[in-house]
Amino acid sequence: MTITYPLKRGLYVNLTNRCPCRCVFCLRQNGDGVGGSDSLWLEREPTAEEVCASIDARDMSLFDELVFCGYGEPTERLDVLLAVARHVRQKLPACRIRINTNGLSDLINGRPTAPLLEGLIDVVSVSLNTPDPDEYERICRPAFGCQSYDAMLAFAKACRQYVPDVVLTVVDSPVTTPEKQAACRAIADSIGVRLRVRPYEGAQ
Repeated sequence: MTITYPLKRGLYVNLTNRCPCRCVFCLRQNGDGVGGSDSLWLEREPTAEEVCASIDARDMSLFDELVFCGYGEPTERLDVLLAVARHVRQKLPACRIRINTNGLSDLINGRPTAPLLEGLIDVVSVSLNTPDPDEYERICRPAFGCQSYDAMLAFAKACRQYVPDVVLTVVDSPVTTPEKQAACRAIADSIGVRLRVRPYEGAQ
């Protein structure tokens, strides 16, 4: 069972396969892993202790950051995520910790969650994907329906108060056009966060 896996200069944490979205471009539709990793489909969800042990077994000097991003939405297991982040922060205080998320944590957990990240998370990367709420529903297919887009943006905006670096992301062509990317950049500017255009990995 793959709990952590290296990708470029990051060590990635695979907490869960649960996700409230079914994005049409999701890598999970193409295969079992990412960047040559073993299968990221979990036999069961690992405990916080198992995740910490998997991280502790790694030589973290080889990595620039720890990233919560596996084959599922990491905030589906927010309590475990926070427990692991606390462990890493205590053991390796200089380690940069990032969450890659769909931004629906408040809906998933039924409460405001950005304040819980303070002092633990250095970067939150939120999938924006489109400047249009209706298109967001079509391409991300969130389980929470029409409230999802506004909730995602509200979460990103709230994170600015508690996390040093907040990023909105979109997937490059053919998922988005230069015009849509420009509109997404304007949205990011309006809430005071960065925009990153992610490469398209070929999911259908």
